[in-house]
Amino acid sequence: MRRSEVLAAESVSCLNKALIHLKDIWEEIGIPEDQRLQRTNVVKNHIKNLLEMMVKEEESLKNRLMSSIETCRAEMEKLCLELQLPLFEEESGISMLQQEKNIRTQVDALTKEKTQRMQQLKLLLEQDQDLCDILCSMSYGIAPDSVPSPEQLESFRQHIANQNEEKARRYAEFTDIKRQIILHMEQLDHIPETSFEKDVVCEDEDSFCLSRDNITSLKLLLCQLEERKAENEAMCESHREKIQQLWDRLQVPQEEREAFNEHMVTSRKRNLEALRAEVQRLEELKLLNIRNVTEAIRSEIAVFWDRCFLSIDQRQDFAPYFSEDFTEELLSVHDAEIQRLKKHYEDHRELFEGVHQWEDSWRLFLELEKKATDPTRFANRGGNLLKEEKQRSELHKSLPKLEKKLKAEIDAWEREQGQEFLVSGQKFLQYVEEQWELHRIEKEKEKQERHLKKSKQTEVDMLYGTAVRTPTKRRFLGTTTPNKTRKVPAVRTPGSSRPPNPRLQGCNKENEVRSKGTPLSGGLLNSASPQPNFSITSVASTYSEFVRDLVNTESVQSSETCPKPPTPRSSTTS
Repeated sequence: MRRSEVLAAESVSCLNKALIHLKDIWEEIGIPEDQRLQRTNVVKNHIKNLLEMMVKEEESLKNRLMSSIETCRAEMEKLCLELQLPLFEEESGISMLQQEKNIRTQVDALTKEKTQRMQQLKLLLEQDQDLCDILCSMSYGIAPDSVPSPEQLESFRQHIANQNEEKARRYAEFTDIKRQIILHMEQLDHIPETSFEKDVVCEDEDSFCLSRDNITSLKLLLCQLEERKAENEAMCESHREKIQQLWDRLQVPQEEREAFNEHMVTSRKRNLEALRAEVQRLEELKLLNIRNVTEAIRSEIAVFWDRCFLSIDQRQDFAPYFSEDFTEELLSVHDAEIQRLKKHYEDHRELFEGVHQWEDSWRLFLELEKKATDPTRFANRGGNLLKEEKQRSELHKSLPKLEKKLKAEIDAWEREQGQEFLVSGQKFLQYVEEQWELHRIEKEKEKQERHLKKSKQTEVDMLYGTAVRTPTKRRFLGTTTPNKTRKVPAVRTPGSSRPPNPRLQGCNKENEVRSKGTPLSGGLLNSASPQPNFSITSVASTYSEFVRDLVNTESVQSSETCPKPPTPRSSTTS
């Protein structure tokens, strides 16, 4: 039996005992039956009213519980909808009171969650508004009276973080541009004029609106200042070049130039004004010294003629160069010509420098080739011989490569310009080929001369009975060791300190050939003179007659013997 039933049974028992006790009291008192009945009816009504009241109160409690359940359930459904959460699943088989408690607890939790989200939303909205005011951007676009979801709050936080990063980036960009703007304004001696320029330079940095339009305007202002600065620098540089030219042409003293050095370095407004004034002063001075200035420009023109490899005809085309009527008009023509030549040289500097490089390399190559044929080079113990040979070998390899590179550049230049590239009035590649051909001819000529000299030496040896003996040891420079020669009884071998027999000099003179011209000058080679057909019998009929004639012509004999075989010398040779 349940405890409530036990309590109900006890209540009934208590009621019965109380009624029996009342009945006993009424009997002892002697209350009549009708009054006892009346009193019993009062007790019954009282108990009935009391129980009815109690039941009514409990019914009211039940109704309140049911009403609360419905209210809380409706509130819970609303909160779940606002918080975008699934509906709460109620437990089955529980009392009304427990059900109401569970629903109320869930409503309290949802209300707390809503309050937290709304507080976070409020804070984020305030931050977003501040960033919108600084960046002049649109707000995030979330309703301030709606409950955001966790995903929306997280997205909002990320948006705020991105906006803060954008703010930091724009602020850094703003401060950097502002620093450059102030620097350029100082260099240009520029005072802020517009309200925007004053806001940028004079106002506090934190109060500046970092909108995209303002950043763009900042960049535009900086660009304008940079252009003005570049124009100033270009104008100053142009004036400086003009001043330097006029100084050189007018031969301005160094002291006067140094006094103006301040304006030759910086490019501020006052420097530009000073440079303009100096140019004007020098121009006026130039007009008073037209002849000297014109001569100075002509010297420059001659330098650039050489740099640009202009031919004589091309140089003579500039007729004012040879005029002696020094006027302002003549000076202007010379100014225009030197500017044209300078531009022409700068436009094709790489090509001209390549040609100059080839000429320098070719000149060095010819010098090394000449040294390679010098017999005295073997007496050098300083290591230069090996260096020169290595350098000559490198030049022999590098020259064709340089010519190939120049050929490609010249071909491109001729296609672009629509004319031939001339060096001193001649096609450069043709000039290079001629130089190589002349070099080859010179080498062949030297080879023939060596062969001719060797042939002559052989004939002299046969004629005088001498032979060249190659020293077995290398001697130091400056020492002479006489070679041993064949001895003829009672006769000295010719070739001592005395000159040879005069009648033999004509033979030697007949066989000596001197060629003129070099490959670079384009001189033609002279053909070698035909060698006479010498024989011993053509000079003397017998050896004894030869000896007799030789002894008769010699008046003084030297005690020393010449270190080299005797070589007849021409009368024109010193």
